[in-house]
Amino acid sequence: MKRQDVEIRTMAIALEFIDLVVPISLIEKKYPGGWARCQKDYERQIGSRMWFDDHLLRDGAMSGRDIEYLPQNWTVHGFEPTGDCDGELFWKDCCVVESMLGGLSLPCDWLEFGPGGQSAYLKGTEPGEVIAWYGEVNG
Repeated sequence: MKRQDVEIRTMAIALEFIDLVVPISLIEKKYPGGWARCQKDYERQIGSRMWFDDHLLRDGAMSGRDIEYLPQNWTVHGFEPTGDCDGELFWKDCCVVESMLGGLSLPCDWLEFGPGGQSAYLKGTEPGEVIAWYGEVNG
């Protein structure tokens, strides 16, 4: 069953390999056509390399070379992947998590991690069930 066909009731996303995470609230504001259009545009990827919970969309790659292109793809929709504060880069509208290598590649103040760093959730929300590929839910 495709992810968009199931009732959304989870509050955390599974992480694997190298992850790009984007807040759905920003997708709603910045993506042309909002969250509904984003889901339609990526319907073939949702359930395989992309999944989401109530707050976050996860895309991913298996190599550093592949992940380099994912944040760039969002810039054409008005997203600013990184910001700069006193010469220090940080993740702004999205973030890259290298879960295989221990976590964030730059600081990200809106993302929290579950036990063992294998899941992530939006800061300020409660982690719940973890959603993974093909709508798989893990307690």
